Amino acid sequence: MSIMIDKAKCKGCGMCTSVCPGSLIYQDSEKKAFIKYPKDCWGCASCIKECHFGAIALYLGADIGGMGSLMTVKSTPDTLTWDIKKSATEARKRFLSTRRNPINIKEKDGNRHG
Repeated sequence: MSIMIDKAKCKGCGMCTSVCPGSLIYQDSEKKAFIKYPKDCWGCASCIKECHFGAIALYLGADIGGMGSLMTVKSTPDTLTWDIKKSATEARKRFLSTRRNPINIKEKDGNRHG
């Protein structure tokens, strides 16, 4: 897996460079993000979650059933909504929402955990 960065959407905030655990994302002279060696990307999606401009997508390769799909994320204070676009020609999208903040769960002992 690897990321793809759309320089036209990049605003140069640098958030992606600060959260990449592999220090793989750099900024050019115009402060636009780029990844020098995409194959070194771990696919952790940290940069995708931090990009509020939709400039970074995770390439879902055939090895995980993605067949060239791209995954992006839109965030709100409570949720992350993952958008999976199957191909440039196919407009169908799937949305998967996950909570950003953990939910407190009442366990059998009556205490809240989480």
